[in-house]
Amino acid sequence: MSSNTNPPSGTRDFLPDEVARRYRALTIIREVFEAYGFAGMDTPAFERIETLMGKYGDEGDQLIFRIQARGEKFEQALAEQDAAATADHALRYDLTVPLARYVAAHQHELPTPFKRFAIAPVWRADRPGKGRFREFLQCDVDIVGSDSLMADAEMLLAVNEVLDALGLDGFTMRLNSRKALRGLVEAYGIPVEQESTALVAIDKLDKIGVEGVAKELRGRGVADDAVEALATDLASSDVAATLRERIGGSALGTEGLAEVDTVLELTTPNLAGGAIAFDPVLARGLSYYTGPVFEVAHDGLGASIAGGGRYDGLVGMFSKNDIPATGGSLGIERILLLLEAQDAEASAAAPTALVTVMGDEHRGDAMRIATHLRRQGAIHTDLYVSDGKLGKQFKYGDRRGVRFVIIRGDDEAAAGSVAVKDLVSGDQVTVTEADLIAHIRSRV
Repeated sequence: MSSNTNPPSGTRDFLPDEVARRYRALTIIREVFEAYGFAGMDTPAFERIETLMGKYGDEGDQLIFRIQARGEKFEQALAEQDAAATADHALRYDLTVPLARYVAAHQHELPTPFKRFAIAPVWRADRPGKGRFREFLQCDVDIVGSDSLMADAEMLLAVNEVLDALGLDGFTMRLNSRKALRGLVEAYGIPVEQESTALVAIDKLDKIGVEGVAKELRGRGVADDAVEALATDLASSDVAATLRERIGGSALGTEGLAEVDTVLELTTPNLAGGAIAFDPVLARGLSYYTGPVFEVAHDGLGASIAGGGRYDGLVGMFSKNDIPATGGSLGIERILLLLEAQDAEASAAAPTALVTVMGDEHRGDAMRIATHLRRQGAIHTDLYVSDGKLGKQFKYGDRRGVRFVIIRGDDEAAAGSVAVKDLVSGDQVTVTEADLIAHIRSRV
């Protein structure tokens, strides 16, 4: 039997203070999304493997956690030495592909457009770094069934308002279009077949710099003249303006720039916080994006805390109909790191009161008082559920951070009263049971 009590690599245990911080953040997220008219939904934690494979590019497919096939199917796959067939299901890699499957299955039952949000765990067989895990929560918001750029703007504003409502500052929403990116590649004479590999390198500009991008492009087989022209423009004093001019020389690029400008026009006057700006080298990694794409960068983390974009072709992979869609995802794990660094409320909410138990004969009475405080007074109340002398119960209450300790022994029970000890002031008073709720409320 293993003596290692640590959780598996890339996963975590959460203590009460951490859980409290997460619950507070998730409550704010849910409330903002609902205020924007998004409805909550969820899908199973695992999918058929063919549902997920081929949707995330080669790199993404390698990070999918496969679930071993069962029974005769597994034995047959082993006998036939068919490694691929030993897994027939997989843990969900994100919440977007399951959404596409769901919409394809239920499209005639859903309103159009369909606005949904989902907050649920996903799994990736990744090498975890700071703020990255193999099991983590995703918070997604999507609009399915609208090809209007108003949908992209609405989704962006919902994400923006969540970040502001969480108390974050110092963030910028970076906006681009996949069409503008195709125009960029075209403007530098990079062949279509090298588009994806070139964009992967260009997207790393903020991490590896101009020289790093140029080196990686050459390593990916991009022609020297294209690399030199692009590197010169990336080193200009106003990269956005320089690349915008280049992109404008392409018909497809011009269309992409128009998308960006429309979304900026719709969102900029309505931002709750932060800022939004055109970023011509923002590519986003997933292959299913088709239109506007965005990421949210934060000054204090040096990494993205949200991202997304339009993915008009994805739902059509599961349906005979092309169904437009746009969506975004919050990097909740990184956001929680920022909230902790900003000294946001971090401690678990302590019960207001603790009801002590003065011997076995008083157990029923103590439970009745605790129930009365919870139901009639809406007061968060703990009940001491172990054996222990009064001093031990007081120490428990102090460790939990409760404000009032309720004591009811034989004398108090006979008089219909209770003793109330205020652990903050040190005062102790005796009040009637009927006045207990009012007494506590008057001092909170």
